[in-house]
Amino acid sequence: MPKDELLFVPLGGSGEIGMNLNLYGYNDRWLMIDMGVSFGEEGLPGVDVVMPDPSFIEDRKDKLLGLVLTHAHEDHLGAIPYLWPRLKCPIYATPFAAEFLRAKLTETDFADQVPIHEIELGARFKLGDFDIEMITMTHSILEPNALAIRTPKGLVVHTGDWKFDHDPQIGTEPDVAKLEALGDEGVNALICDSTNVFSHGETGSEGEVARNLIDLFAKIPTGRIAVACFATNVARIQSIIEAAHETGRCVALAGRSMRRVTEAAKKVGYLTGYPNLLSDEDAMEVPKDQVLLICTGSQGEPRAAMARIARGDHPTIELDAGDTVVFSAREIPGNEKSIGFIQNTLIKRGINVITARDEPIHVSGHPGRADLARMYQLTRPKILVPVHGEPRHLREQASLGRECQVPETVIPHDGTVIRLSPGAASVIEEVDTGILCLDGGRLIKRDSNTIRNRNRIMWNGVMFVTVVLNQFGEMVGDPMITAPSLFDEENDDIQLDRFAAEIGNRIDQLDDDEVLDDSAVILAIRQAVRRPIRQKQGKRPLIEVHLMRVTEE
Repeated sequence: MPKDELLFVPLGGSGEIGMNLNLYGYNDRWLMIDMGVSFGEEGLPGVDVVMPDPSFIEDRKDKLLGLVLTHAHEDHLGAIPYLWPRLKCPIYATPFAAEFLRAKLTETDFADQVPIHEIELGARFKLGDFDIEMITMTHSILEPNALAIRTPKGLVVHTGDWKFDHDPQIGTEPDVAKLEALGDEGVNALICDSTNVFSHGETGSEGEVARNLIDLFAKIPTGRIAVACFATNVARIQSIIEAAHETGRCVALAGRSMRRVTEAAKKVGYLTGYPNLLSDEDAMEVPKDQVLLICTGSQGEPRAAMARIARGDHPTIELDAGDTVVFSAREIPGNEKSIGFIQNTLIKRGINVITARDEPIHVSGHPGRADLARMYQLTRPKILVPVHGEPRHLREQASLGRECQVPETVIPHDGTVIRLSPGAASVIEEVDTGILCLDGGRLIKRDSNTIRNRNRIMWNGVMFVTVVLNQFGEMVGDPMITAPSLFDEENDDIQLDRFAAEIGNRIDQLDDDEVLDDSAVILAIRQAVRRPIRQKQGKRPLIEVHLMRVTEE
């Protein structure tokens, strides 16, 4: 890597899966921004969480100055409990993100080893040649920050996730004056959130949602109300609490992450005016028309509070016909089916369901096209690098940037090495990257044999064949064949017997050398069953052969 150039390398966040891990390189030293996870996707059976493969920076961890977090969303810090042991670098974050991260790390066995440095809002600090300033923004979480990164080769603004909201309900307004001052100083490159680039106009305000929630709850005078929202959206939680109190209801929290986030917020000075939140048990003792529940599970997560309430197996909370559930959140793409299943389950039980399609009770935390155009006007960058979106989002924001007279645009993908300065911005090389899957308690690559075989089994089934041969290569007894995912009808035993006979015939056709060669025998067994299965079942199952050799007296 060239030492006298300012480099930007996205390892996650510039592709089809929404997670974030970004690197800035200068003078053979590296600065990392965010380290996030995303939900598992279709085609990854058994995988709940995926994250960027950090191998590139892991190989250079002695040159890694630190990890700076823009905010506390899972797609920006959720990979730390899994990947930090590979890097063991210091972490820098504003108070809420630091407190939230500490709570997450209590579930690991290395929590006391992680050096977390709290950085005050708006503060400025140095890591090597990188002079970093936190720029307060607004988003659907507390304390989101853009980063002004000053280097000997120019100033970069890394926006993180953001929007312009001058009525955020909690926290401070975005520091527009600072953004404009950075534009006056001279921004070489803007690395910018692309999530809502297809949304015209400005993103709405949390203040609007707060007022609409009061109106909505006032129209529901009877029955319990349960509101599902993102646990990390503390402003929304506060708005729901205030709307509940305004309409004569007390509030209870339901869901582990909901309680964890609110506790972290209280520890750093937020939500301190709401000490009397009820427990699950106490909420069930309050008259129905005087209680409101704030629940996790707005995305249909099967183990979250709302899913369990819908199924009727929550340990304490019950909803009855005539009660109301409000979904105050957007549907993350890919979660539509699980959300729809929960909503349909509630409706079948006679529970009223209200979503953001029915009432104006949600706004995004990301910038619309008008907000993006304003960001370009404030910062006046020479270079725009769109990130945090699918390829179609990145390309669209690059097009918008050109319309707004940004001189240069570079569209990245994960693993591209972009030279930001000196000279014209360009992709100068690519590095190996990829996606890691959390499979139980281990991390495996998305393109591993484990994942490939799991998909093959899911679509085509699996067959296990056990054959025992003696020292002469003769079968001892009949082959044992099981194929639970292929054969389960009454006459399937007849087909399995035919497969066993075909295996015996194929082994008999091997010559003296082949029958003593394990690999040749295993290949013959696979060939004996593969074609008949394809002909009869139309399937190409994974065929696992267990070959045993015994010595007979």
